[in-house]
Amino acid sequence: MSKSNFTRRGLIKTGAVAGAAGLSLPTYLRADGHSGFTNAPTGDTVTLGFNVPQSGPYADEGADELRAFELAVEHLNGGGDGGMMQTFSSKALQGNGILGKKVEYVSGDTQTKSDAARASARSMIEKDGAIMITGGSSSGVAVAVQALCQEAGVIFMAGLTHSNDTTGKDKKANGFRHFFNSYMSGAALAPVLAAQYGKDRKAYHLTADYNWGYTTQEAVQSSTEAMGWETVNAVLTPLTQTDFSSYIAPVLQSGADVLVLNHYGGNMVNSLTNAVQFGLRDKEVNGKKFEIVVPLYSELMARGAGANIKGIFGSQNWDWKLENQLGARYVGTNAFVQSFGEKYGFPPSQAAHTCYVQTLLYADAVERAGSFNPCAVVEALEGFEFDGMGNGPTLYRADDHQCFKDVVVVKGKENPENEYDLVEIVEVTPTEQVTYEPDHPQMAGGQLGECNPGA
Repeated sequence: MSKSNFTRRGLIKTGAVAGAAGLSLPTYLRADGHSGFTNAPTGDTVTLGFNVPQSGPYADEGADELRAFELAVEHLNGGGDGGMMQTFSSKALQGNGILGKKVEYVSGDTQTKSDAARASARSMIEKDGAIMITGGSSSGVAVAVQALCQEAGVIFMAGLTHSNDTTGKDKKANGFRHFFNSYMSGAALAPVLAAQYGKDRKAYHLTADYNWGYTTQEAVQSSTEAMGWETVNAVLTPLTQTDFSSYIAPVLQSGADVLVLNHYGGNMVNSLTNAVQFGLRDKEVNGKKFEIVVPLYSELMARGAGANIKGIFGSQNWDWKLENQLGARYVGTNAFVQSFGEKYGFPPSQAAHTCYVQTLLYADAVERAGSFNPCAVVEALEGFEFDGMGNGPTLYRADDHQCFKDVVVVKGKENPENEYDLVEIVEVTPTEQVTYEPDHPQMAGGQLGECNPGA
């Protein structure tokens, strides 16, 4: 890195003076000699903050995220079989903690509520000394906590957040997202839906009333309309809703022949169940079989939905069967599945995967930077290309701190072999097909800004 980069990031304010005086600067004023940032570790441990929904509609996802975080800490500290540290293209992690400091962690409950999530994250930063915050299964939570971390001067490694806003209009220099987004789901799904159901379709959207729902509807609507579909209506539903019967009934009178459920977690399980109870999947409208689409869903949700998920198309960030079914491009998948399975007795979800990967990516960035300073971590992650983490070749784009990688299109399996085999991989959409310009209209607004090292 150049001195100008340091100055731009606010890391070193005296580079020009030191250079003029003929003094040599150490390689970044590495962490052991520099404490001018929030919660700079001073002892032989470092604390990470795992902020997940342990209650509320996304609690199942949160529980799996926490399992993955605990596994990542175990591996970073040299325990277990090392998991993806063995397949990761970067070899900076040695199993001796992070920069030789043992990794400890604190956890909190976001309750799938932005205010509760911010309060939990603030407590971790101010009372527990957390130097990095990660987790969450709601984009509303992610955007709120990311903004807090930017203000506090710590890194936010987003967990399960799919709204375009997280790395679009609400992006922050201290925040990074490994998970894919709404635009990518729309770009991957639309061609598959057109091939399976035809281009002459009328869609009715039920949409969770918060930022993830809005951007997912926009992305899927835009992509499917470009294929020839018509959107006949779009109705917002409260995140707290548990019975969607009153929202399903009007679909029957709308003339729609496809219902798009922009719902996640327990919301999706309930709305899909209600739609099946109303007999939508048995109906024929406009001379076509009525279909239901769930743009984003997980194995955990499939388990909750049971037989109702059969044949339902959606998209995923990752699937635990990728390497076995599609080969070495997705190396790292089996290593993670084995580690997770041995510890917990069942395969990991996509939420678990992205949270495990984010923890390792943060630790690796610190090692490569030689510092816990958030601005050094930002420099290490921006434009970072890596492989061996289960998704194939991946880029952390510097413009918006969004990861770009292949997207998995799935559907509910007709004849599952067991309770963990509920989803089948339809295709993997290549990175090129889901890549967009940083100023794409669906990402418009907001500035990345400058990294904030805090104290």
